[in-house]
Amino acid sequence: MASASPAPPPPANLRRIVAASLIGTTIEWYDFFLYGSAAALVFNKLFFPGSDPLVGTLLSFLTYAVGFAARPLGALVFGHYGDRLGRKKLLVLSLLLMGGATFAIGLLPTHATIGTAAPVLLTVLRLVQGFALGGEWGGAVLLVSEHGDARRRGFWASWPQTGAPAGQLLATGVLSFLTAVLSDSAFGNWGWRIPFLLSGVLVIVGLWIRLSVDESPVFKQALAQAEARKATRDAVAEKLPLVSVLRHHWRDVLVAMGARMAENISYYVITAFILVYATTSAGVSKQTALNAVLIASAVHFAVIPLWGALSDRIGRRPVYLLGAAGVGLWMFPFFSLIDTGGFGNLILAVTVGLVLHGAMYAPQAAFFSEMFATRMRYSGASIGAQFASVAAGAPAPLIATALLSDYGSSTPISLYVIAAAVVTIVAVGLAKETRHRDLSDVEAADDAEPAAAHPADARTA
Repeated sequence: MASASPAPPPPANLRRIVAASLIGTTIEWYDFFLYGSAAALVFNKLFFPGSDPLVGTLLSFLTYAVGFAARPLGALVFGHYGDRLGRKKLLVLSLLLMGGATFAIGLLPTHATIGTAAPVLLTVLRLVQGFALGGEWGGAVLLVSEHGDARRRGFWASWPQTGAPAGQLLATGVLSFLTAVLSDSAFGNWGWRIPFLLSGVLVIVGLWIRLSVDESPVFKQALAQAEARKATRDAVAEKLPLVSVLRHHWRDVLVAMGARMAENISYYVITAFILVYATTSAGVSKQTALNAVLIASAVHFAVIPLWGALSDRIGRRPVYLLGAAGVGLWMFPFFSLIDTGGFGNLILAVTVGLVLHGAMYAPQAAFFSEMFATRMRYSGASIGAQFASVAAGAPAPLIATALLSDYGSSTPISLYVIAAAVVTIVAVGLAKETRHRDLSDVEAADDAEPAAAHPADARTA
């Protein structure tokens, strides 16, 4: 069922689409990272009082990890309906869910007010955040990947990826400002609520921009083809996207999950666990640690499109492998620099770590998009990315904190990240290069008709 690829949109339209995806992902990551930073700084005292400080931090990070547990469910639900109804509708819903949950956290009574109900409600809202984010990522990167110029897909698709450091930058910046202008008691009593309540304003802006863009032309073309097949007399019922993914793309799902291990684990060790390690083991103040992450996140934001552009020139796999190997090699120097307690060394440690992380994160959007067929792409990319987050990003700060508590050393934490890097190198090394694939041609595996009817496309799937 060959058909001409949809013409790329004019540059002005493409920039608007990129802006809509970027702003939406920035807001969603702001909400998600804000929780992680607050978990490291204040939630242990506000929602888990009476515990040893490090135990309180562990409990706080446990609620942080719960958000990751909901992400695969979000990937399944949003992926299914995103492949059936379109990318845009589901992206609007994910933004509303994430923003509403974050705003509600800002209004949540603490343990001192309502007792054990406080951490329970906190956990429920964290689950909503994770569910929303599980559906956000796949839709945002697909909307850009399926609109953009195929020759520069890695560059354009990397811009929604900058929403992660932009959200980290925004969350850390707001927290850093508040901790600088407020006393510790004022921040602990009411100041921590301000960044969560600010999410309500950001969501309104994000919705206004996100509602203004068009649906993916590649998806609309695939949907029209599916409708045409249904109208034929010998049409076969179209399979559920999840069933098609597991039947035709299970190897790609495993590759995506393996590729996420080093990327996810290293990121949360570098940005979330660092707030614990630097303040408890290296004797660095909260303000200093937050400022280091703030500066490094700005550099991270700037280098991601550069890595994406490089993946258009030399391929997704070489750039990804460079990042995985680099992160693994950097872990021992990373902690050694932090142990010095110097602000400059702290900035260097986090910045280099995030630059190397960007080499994995930048090509990831295009790489995962190019693995899957259009009518199962939202499901496939989301499942591969979000199921890995349960084993990777979710427990990373928790495992790192437990290792620090048990061994009193950063060495086991470094080995933990190195092991993840090895898994990613193996997974990406076994994958095929995808940068030359035409997204509108990777189609037949999601057809309702038997694969034998489309032998060429069956091979692609």
